[in-house]
Amino acid sequence: MEKILFYGMTGEKMCFQHVLLNALDLSASGKEVKIIFEGASVKLVPMFENEHHPLYEQAKRGGLIAGVCLACSKVMGVYEQNSSSGLAMLDDMSGHAGMKRYIEAGYSVVSM
Repeated sequence: MEKILFYGMTGEKMCFQHVLLNALDLSASGKEVKIIFEGASVKLVPMFENEHHPLYEQAKRGGLIAGVCLACSKVMGVYEQNSSSGLAMLDDMSGHAGMKRYIEAGYSVVSM
């Protein structure tokens, strides 16, 4: 089975929606898909949670979201909100969310 990791870096809502759209589309076609919120994208989690964003909610319910960068959440001032989202706080790479374990597990990485 093909595996894809979307490593979201952008804090632009419109751009990140394309991460969600592609992840959901690929998952629906039988691919194993994961999403990581890293960099500026961590600021979008509270926004998506508050507005009950349908694509985000679908990805979250479907188990596509691997988690959120812990260090960036702290630096961007959204740690508390992100912690309360129920998503995993990832810190396996010097406090940040790393790609290594996914690459070692055979995932192709798409960074957007």
